[in-house]
Amino acid sequence: MKRYFTLKRISLPWSRRDTTQNESSPLIPKASSTKEDTEELGNVTSDFHQAGPTNGQDNNILVSARGRPHYRYSLMDYFLKYFLFLCNLVFSVLGLVVLGLGMWGLISKESFAQEKIGGIGTDPMLMLVTLGSVLTMLCLSGCVGALRENCSLLKLFSATVLVLITAQVLAAIVAYSLQDQIGGFLRSGMLAAMVRYQDDLDLRFITDEIQSNLQCCGADNYRDWEINIYYNCSAPGVLACGVPATCCVDPLENGTVFNSQCGVGAQQLDEFTAQSVIYLGGCLGGISRWIEQHQGLIGTIGIVVLGVQILTLFITTRL
Repeated sequence: MKRYFTLKRISLPWSRRDTTQNESSPLIPKASSTKEDTEELGNVTSDFHQAGPTNGQDNNILVSARGRPHYRYSLMDYFLKYFLFLCNLVFSVLGLVVLGLGMWGLISKESFAQEKIGGIGTDPMLMLVTLGSVLTMLCLSGCVGALRENCSLLKLFSATVLVLITAQVLAAIVAYSLQDQIGGFLRSGMLAAMVRYQDDLDLRFITDEIQSNLQCCGADNYRDWEINIYYNCSAPGVLACGVPATCCVDPLENGTVFNSQCGVGAQQLDEFTAQSVIYLGGCLGGISRWIEQHQGLIGTIGIVVLGVQILTLFITTRL
């Protein structure tokens, strides 16, 4: 076999060639050339039969294996790969849960009905649907990209994470620079929610949760509920000059039954009498106190979330 490949070897362009014709030149036939060629052909044939089909396949596999580059993965590479996959899998499940909650809220409120479809753009549940969809698609691309080692998906995932990190940093800078105006924004939002309290179930739920958990009533004080057409003192209904039941100090009768009428007529009471029935303080002060008490926890959560995103970006770039 070695002699056969030697005869078939192609000379390189830069190798020296002897152009003089002598007795050893292949252009001049020799007497013994035919005999030697016959012997070479016999040797090649016998070697081929002895090798068999299996050796031929092995040789092809060996040649193809030598032609392909071989990458060696370290233990750290495998750890980073599957760590990125598991993290994205967890956040994909979280995104699906958020998406499911948003769709459940829209369906339970019949937001897709013909008479309500026009106002679906302002529905808070639509925010959950959008957030869940974006989070699920982003994390699934990270999962598939890490598991299949797809460079295109990993580049898309890393670019999106980089955009999110930049947006969060800019939002934090803007919030810090406008911290004196945030109170005004919260007050206008709270008053708008109180105006639409009876008409929007989502705003009603949010307002009730804030008032019951922070033990407050209204934006600045309990008399702010006069801006609502149902709780205004000039309203003809039973709720006139009243406040919602979540403003009450003890909304339960006998500790078991929820009394939805406990705040009726509370705006007509003086502060000394009203303080035994409802909470007098506004929710803006309660929100400010809650933020001051939990600012360490809020900062820690923000740093952890940002750190996880930066770590994910680093791992994706490494892979």
